[in-house]
Amino acid sequence: MSGRQTVQSRLGSLYREVAKFGVVGGAGVLVNVGVFNLVRHSTGLQTVRASIIATAVSILFNYVGFRYFTYRDRDRSSRSKELGLFLGFSAVGLVIENAVLYVATYGFGWDSSLQSNIFKFAGIGVATLFRFWSYRTWVFKALPAREVAEQAESILASAEADTDSAPHSRTTQ
Repeated sequence: MSGRQTVQSRLGSLYREVAKFGVVGGAGVLVNVGVFNLVRHSTGLQTVRASIIATAVSILFNYVGFRYFTYRDRDRSSRSKELGLFLGFSAVGLVIENAVLYVATYGFGWDSSLQSNIFKFAGIGVATLFRFWSYRTWVFKALPAREVAEQAESILASAEADTDSAPHSRTTQ
């Protein structure tokens, strides 16, 4: 494969990954904002507490979507480690997302329904950048490239063939 084809292939792969991440993330945003508004208006909880509950629900929703749709072709060898990393990075994203809402609500007093939703979206946007980077880098690790795996298998096969066809020397006593 030429350098240009390799770059085009990687860009195409990244584009598909971003698109799938966006589909799952978009659905997760709908879950997040829907649960946020439902909890905030039906329970009377404070804005940020309602947001934390909504974010936690969307984290669970997103894990299923990322594992079985966006990153279904990625390494699955250690699910407990993957889930632990996902929850850890998601917790950091939860803090980022809700820090934006907290500052707007309690720092500036912007607590109307419209203002809360605007800053909820802003927090989700900032946290999404962190989540995309962390999930693809640490949580859903890419399997080795198919060409690299095939090349390694052919090297092993030829090395095995060489050892099988080499004359065996025996020492006699």
